[in-house]
Amino acid sequence: MARPLRIQYEGAFYHITARGNEKKDIFTNDADRNKFIEILESVAEKYRWIVHAYCLMSNHYHLVVETPLKNLSAGMRQLNGVYTQSFNKKHGRIGHLFQGRFKAYLIEKENYLLEACRYIVLNPVRAGIVHDPLEWEYSSCRKTFGDRKRYIYLYPDLILSFFSNSLADAQKGYIKYVKEGIGKESPFNEAHGGFILGGEKFVKSVMEKNKIIDCEEIAKREKYVSRLNLRDIFAGKERDEGIAIAINRWRYSLEDVGKFVRLHYSCVSRIAKKAKNNT
Repeated sequence: MARPLRIQYEGAFYHITARGNEKKDIFTNDADRNKFIEILESVAEKYRWIVHAYCLMSNHYHLVVETPLKNLSAGMRQLNGVYTQSFNKKHGRIGHLFQGRFKAYLIEKENYLLEACRYIVLNPVRAGIVHDPLEWEYSSCRKTFGDRKRYIYLYPDLILSFFSNSLADAQKGYIKYVKEGIGKESPFNEAHGGFILGGEKFVKSVMEKNKIIDCEEIAKREKYVSRLNLRDIFAGKERDEGIAIAINRWRYSLEDVGKFVRLHYSCVSRIAKKAKNNT
């Protein structure tokens, strides 16, 4: 099956998210989070990424990055690959840490960058972990609002420039804007084809530049190529458990799973339905 299209060009802005395999934690403590930030810093320096916002949760993370060079995929292979190696070594585990490939939304800078950055730093508030986004240490919110320290991996200046030329006024405007977003719907619900967040003119420009005919078709390809293969799904599991996960979670067809486990599709269907009814 063909790999999904990654729209990459110089100066692109992206919202990136990666989740733990089977919804498991990818950060178990602060040491894990600090290690990830250390690796992010090295990746940003090596690939010249500009990180405008980030948020680390327990089983996933969010980044908003700008790529001056056409190298999103290369940087993400480095980021997730090196972190997986570090995490597995520290915690004595092997195998996949992340659920499939990362998800990337292309963002229009002028109209959607601020909203995207606001949405991701509000993750801990939506999850009920904190009441104020400034309370969560492992996001860019606190650093953008008042931290004078300079970071290789984070560049808050562009975000602040939307509010004022005065640093103090810009920081006040920023945190006011962030808190006004509490309770608002995700801007990514408006993404064209599930991967371009921007106005009609921006979407048209991106599609023409990358010779994309149908956004929905690209999104469909992305969905199915991003999932785990059947061999990985069944590894270390009982047959029926693997069948249930492949059908109910990863949306494989009855025929494909049946061929893999050498069962008739009707039998596969019964096993998947039984598991679903018991959850």
